[in-house]
Amino acid sequence: MPRRRAPDRSERGIPPGADGRFAPAVAACYRRPMTLTGLLGGSFNPAHKGHRHISLAALDALGLNEIWWLVSPGNPLKPQKGMAQLPARLASARHAARGTRIRVTAIERQLGTIYTADTLARLVRLYPKRRFIWLMGADNLAQFHRWRDWRRIALTMPIAVATRPGYDAGALKAPAWGWLRRFVRPATMARDWTEWRPPALVLLNSPPDPTSATAIRAANPDWHETATNSFDTKALRDGVTRRPVT
Repeated sequence: MPRRRAPDRSERGIPPGADGRFAPAVAACYRRPMTLTGLLGGSFNPAHKGHRHISLAALDALGLNEIWWLVSPGNPLKPQKGMAQLPARLASARHAARGTRIRVTAIERQLGTIYTADTLARLVRLYPKRRFIWLMGADNLAQFHRWRDWRRIALTMPIAVATRPGYDAGALKAPAWGWLRRFVRPATMARDWTEWRPPALVLLNSPPDPTSATAIRAANPDWHETATNSFDTKALRDGVTRRPVT
């Protein structure tokens, strides 16, 4: 018995387009949407409610799925004296981020990268199903011109800058701002950042938080011992790679 021919699109009642042609059939498949991820880097020496505050504000303003706190093994622009060990800083960050959509990671140590430009380039290649945006405070924008390959950072992904008391005026006078200001997008369009082609920068006007890591260290020089003791260091794992952090 001959095989019955399936009806074509006109026989199924599907109308042609304006030019008389039928649009190509779309495969019935599900594509997982990109995970919108903010990246906040720093020493987190220690992490505090100010980091949490700007992160939660960015989650909402930018419509992010989550934020990664990149706890740096060592900051080339900061002295090593007074810098707590990585497990203590990671533990303090986990404590500050608890109950939120923030992942705490020391992935830079595993990547072997020192400079932010190299880290971001690696992350974009390693996680193609994520869309990243770089987050930083106005204090970092004020010294952004001192970062290695800072223009390459701006060309890698969009940047969102959170206001910070006492630093906003300096940030707008910094050498990097002279180049970046032509790429500023309106804060009212912050949730459209995935459509922006870098360089692109948005200023987030969130209520300021005056908390300072320097003040915390001055008031409690032994903070790192408390942070380390709050977690079993043998069970301390990276929030992204799930590898142990020692």
